[in-house]
Amino acid sequence: MFADLGHFSQLSLRITFIVVVYPCLVLAYMGEAAYLTKNKMELQSSFYKAIPGLAVITVMFVTTCLMFLIISTVWNRNVLLAATFVVVFGSIELLYLSACLCKVHKGGWLPLLFSLVIMALMSAWQYGTSKKQAFELENKASMERLLSLGPSLGMVRVRGIALIYSSLAATVPPMFAHWVTNFPALHQILIFVTLENYMVPNVPLSDRIHVGRIGPQDSRVFWCIVRYGFKDPRDSYNLETQLIDKVEEFLRSDSHDEEPAINGYPSFPVLHDEAGVGVGRRRNAGSTSLQLNEELQELIEAREAGVVYMLGNTYIVASEVSPVMKKFAINIVYAFLRRNSRRPAAALGIPHPSLIEMGMAYHV
Repeated sequence: MFADLGHFSQLSLRITFIVVVYPCLVLAYMGEAAYLTKNKMELQSSFYKAIPGLAVITVMFVTTCLMFLIISTVWNRNVLLAATFVVVFGSIELLYLSACLCKVHKGGWLPLLFSLVIMALMSAWQYGTSKKQAFELENKASMERLLSLGPSLGMVRVRGIALIYSSLAATVPPMFAHWVTNFPALHQILIFVTLENYMVPNVPLSDRIHVGRIGPQDSRVFWCIVRYGFKDPRDSYNLETQLIDKVEEFLRSDSHDEEPAINGYPSFPVLHDEAGVGVGRRRNAGSTSLQLNEELQELIEAREAGVVYMLGNTYIVASEVSPVMKKFAINIVYAFLRRNSRRPAAALGIPHPSLIEMGMAYHV
């Protein structure tokens, strides 16, 4: 089933079939054959007893319902056609489902219980993630305001480039504002990086990275949106090189008053569902070559000084006035899933010596 999605190669599918799938099928049918050999009276009804039960028909019915979204949204067909498909096939599967409900007390309750537990865990994770993103969106910081606080905080700029990962495109996350107010030091060049995943195998290199500016020109703050397909490899070293090269390309194009495609996303139609961020700050036309050389020289010096990666090790906590169910979902279930999930730094392949993690609690 994963072959069409492109997740595995043909060789891995063949090896899996030989090593795992085929032995399991042989063992399953050997057991059934042994049972029928000893119970020959069951031969006449063995076919009907092998018909899939409650778990399988429930999956079929849910798949039919989801086909409504596929036909109407993905394929852009008439809604009436999608509704007709669901009514025709869904009515047949509903009859089958109603007949399988009699198996609930005969063992059908077990897959139902498993599905309810898994659905509850997935819902809790989705709920906690949405609350976290909503908090970051409501409490996003202004780069101009942070820079204006520099003299009062005694802020200094140190050599180097900082790649700050943010889940929201072209915005300053609350984690970074927390860092600045408690540790008033910024790198020479700041690049806010947002990773976006698309349901396409590969994103062309020419459309993968988009760059813009945040704040005034002398702040040396940029945003970068990096887009991946599900088959694109993720290499932090190559990404670091590509980001810096793209920033240099942006500076050169900006100095010539060009309009790179940063307000709209890709040239291939499958990704046109994503709206552009449209917040890149542009210099006025007629920028001198002296300003360009100054920025490029500063970029080269910062690159030679080194690159650090800044991640937010943030977690959410339900407020004291929250309902009991919300506290249970966030403080217990979501916290448990978060502790047992893969760390973002490991998933992104960020080298540990160059990593800075900033802890912060979000009270939602």
